Amino acid sequence: MGKTPKRHSAEFKFRVVVESIQRNEVAEVARRYSVHPNQLTKWRQEFQQRGARIFELRANKEAEQFRKRIAQLEGLIGKKEIELSVLKNYLDFYAPPDGR
Repeated sequence: MGKTPKRHSAEFKFRVVVESIQRNEVAEVARRYSVHPNQLTKWRQEFQQRGARIFELRANKEAEQFRKRIAQLEGLIGKKEIELSVLKNYLDFYAPPDGR
């Protein structure tokens, strides 16, 4: 049976890629972290191609959270307006005719 491939976390990959870019040395950094140089090269290419999307995803995620929160608050305001309307109608209906 063959060896099962190692699974590395995203944080580990990021740390290794950043160090390899800073030092501009693939082989030495790969050896230090026990990663095959070809694998590190693939990670670097992927990072360079998709690196900008990291910041886009975070911005989109935050915007979506704000949209959800706004929708919740608008719904809450709508409910409160209905409650006020019902209370005003109740008070108008049951208010004594002399205004007390």
